[in-house]
Amino acid sequence: MTADTARYDDRDEVPLGGYAALASVFAASAGAFALVARRRGVQLPQQVPPWDVALLGAASYKASRLLAKDKVTSFIRAPFTRRTGEGQGNEVIEESRGSGLRRATGDLLSCPFCTAAWTTGALVCSYAAAPRLTRLVCGGLGALTVSDWLQYAWTWTQRTVEE
Repeated sequence: MTADTARYDDRDEVPLGGYAALASVFAASAGAFALVARRRGVQLPQQVPPWDVALLGAASYKASRLLAKDKVTSFIRAPFTRRTGEGQGNEVIEESRGSGLRRATGDLLSCPFCTAAWTTGALVCSYAAAPRLTRLVCGGLGALTVSDWLQYAWTWTQRTVEE
């Protein structure tokens, strides 16, 4: 295999080792939760009602947007990303900085789709261990999601009336 065909991308910038490290942390965390939960006798639910799936989904959506795009949480992302622009509402546009694990972490933290897997994992583990508390937290994040949509609807309505 030549050096040119051994690369994953054209510029050889994709931090595959960093991605592998992050995926390993995710898998190890899920495994550690399962072991601790089993040792402590946590009874997993037989089923997850559709309402709880919707609530977990809305909460995961909002938590991932807060982590990946919110101005106020940019201090979390700052070591791994740099701001390149302003998005809608209170959101920012950022790009990863550095290489290797630093860049991979920046890719994760600046992508709401990527962080959604992590927030969903955390919420599902929480749901298994403390369903009532998790429903309350998810209800709050779900209400925030509804609030966001109402804010956008209001802004759209104002713009439509002014035109």
